[in-house]
Amino acid sequence: MPVARSPVQPTLFPLRKKPLPAGKPRVWYIAHNRRLKAMRIAIALLDTGVYTPQQATDRLIHETAARIGVHPPSATTCAQVRKLLPRM
Repeated sequence: MPVARSPVQPTLFPLRKKPLPAGKPRVWYIAHNRRLKAMRIAIALLDTGVYTPQQATDRLIHETAARIGVHPPSATTCAQVRKLLPRM
């Protein structure tokens, strides 16, 4: 008789960090890190039920960044977060 398995939450493993490519201009690294931060914040917003750019105010984006342990985003990063959210 097979044993019934209970649903188990998958464990979350930290992502392995890969070194960034060498020799790029400084502007590239800044834009790359900004995109990563915006994606992390956008995913956290989607997880909390914020699904449109109109719902994502600067204040909510800052609160979400603080909650997930990301440095406070700039106005440019906030705009980028809103661009990543789906338009409805």
